[in-house]
Amino acid sequence: MTDIFATDLSARAAAHSHHPQQLSQLLRNLSLNAGPKITLRDLAVAMEDRSFGAFLVVFALPNLIPLPPGATFILGLPLIFIAWQMFASRRARIWLPQRMGDYAFDNTTFFVFVNRISPWLQRAETLIKPRGWFLGSRFAERLIGLLALILAVVIFLPIPFGNWLPAFALAVIGFAHTERDGIGLIAGALIGIISLAVAASVVLAAGAILAFIF
Repeated sequence: MTDIFATDLSARAAAHSHHPQQLSQLLRNLSLNAGPKITLRDLAVAMEDRSFGAFLVVFALPNLIPLPPGATFILGLPLIFIAWQMFASRRARIWLPQRMGDYAFDNTTFFVFVNRISPWLQRAETLIKPRGWFLGSRFAERLIGLLALILAVVIFLPIPFGNWLPAFALAVIGFAHTERDGIGLIAGALIGIISLAVAASVVLAAGAILAFIF
């Protein structure tokens, strides 16, 4: 009986490793189990080795809505900070400075936020789900981190019409990383490469126009 019980536990652990908890459920569980306040460090700990992707999603999504001039400087810096760690850090999870990690918000507000985005997340989870995961080493993750870093720098730069597509690519990459979806990650990387080509075309066109005028 003990052997059967141990075998069952091992099977469940293996299933969990191949099918990690979905982001929508993870966020809901965090809110239900936390106290009156939730810090960014609590969120990073809950995400464990999926924290890079989760934080990419959090800071990439605001760049997908119309923003006033200069907003990308504010929203682009956290993306650069996250992507740089994904590329250069020896850790498999995000590291937050003490002041940033201690930043807290009301659990009630967080719960309302989770409830609002859960339908969107659940629809996305029908498309992006655990499959074909190939980032089995830190080296492979560094390669994705390098692409994410380049995309984050492009978002940070004031390139006309050059921010939305890289931000969308980072959101897809981040969500796929969180859900352990290799196919989604490849799709996000392809979108990212296309967005870099578009941004380069915009810069070259702007340079040609300026050279013609002056």
